[in-house]
Amino acid sequence: MSDSESITSVADIVAAQWRRLIEDGDDVVDPAVVRAAYAQPYLRRLFPGVSHGVMFFAQRPNSTPVGGSVYPQGKNGQFWVRGPLGVGSLGHVDTLEEAFALVVESLPEDCGPAIEGTARDL
Repeated sequence: MSDSESITSVADIVAAQWRRLIEDGDDVVDPAVVRAAYAQPYLRRLFPGVSHGVMFFAQRPNSTPVGGSVYPQGKNGQFWVRGPLGVGSLGHVDTLEEAFALVVESLPEDCGPAIEGTARDL
């Protein structure tokens, strides 16, 4: 497989996951959360994941998350943004736009679009 073929296939996997979450994800995450994340061009390039209503992103499909994670809106009306592993909280914010902006800010400088391989390859 050539480099351009692997990039295309990974891009297709990422696009399919985004479509799945946008079209059918309402049983696992609030659709507004997915739409707000998708509005961030930088995040659209990463593999989106959801667990227990928490949205996160990976550089490789089914790999360790990079950057922060956005938790569902709490009773206080705010969204909690947890930082990358070992960082702790990035803060509580009022809007999803603010939440995903914090996620983008928390991504490593060398975090590019999703790529093929395993977490060990990073």
